[in-house]
Amino acid sequence: MSTTHGPVSPTLKVPEGAEIATVAAGCFWGTEHIYRKYFDNGKGLIDAKVGYTGGQTTDPTYKAVCSHGTGHAEALQFSYDPKVVSFDTLIDFFYRMHDPTTLNAQGPDVGTQYRSAIFYHSPEQKKTAEEVQERLQKNFYKNKIVTEIVPIDTFWDAETYHQLYLDNNPSGYACPTHFLREKPEL
Repeated sequence: MSTTHGPVSPTLKVPEGAEIATVAAGCFWGTEHIYRKYFDNGKGLIDAKVGYTGGQTTDPTYKAVCSHGTGHAEALQFSYDPKVVSFDTLIDFFYRMHDPTTLNAQGPDVGTQYRSAIFYHSPEQKKTAEEVQERLQKNFYKNKIVTEIVPIDTFWDAETYHQLYLDNNPSGYACPTHFLREKPEL
């Protein structure tokens, strides 16, 4: 891990003109996998890293995050081309690829590290995230959305073996709540 950290992963590829988004939607393996499935290969996703954010511990490890003492969420940070895909589209997808109505849990994964959160990088991202959440609360979900919308502080890359985990381990654990919801639950 790098010793210099900020709101952006030190290993994330961010070419000129690219923008960055950071989301938490339960286990980061499945979150990364489903974003790559839908937005890779010319559909806007440039690069993605799984890691930890939203907590108070410096240089967290997977073991520490899973012990529930760091305050960090398992998160996905990615760069994308806004000329190909909008932040609105990426956040609408976020709300529909997991269950944003369960507090600190996704399926059998329970704990604050599995919370639903959008870590915004700008006031514009915050506004868009709030608008998308309001739209989906009204038109898609019957239960209250509990997703946190908070500013990004520091992002820590997860250990190397977590990156592209489900690509490298096709029969590895995939959270059962990670699938694209096509129809409203209303």
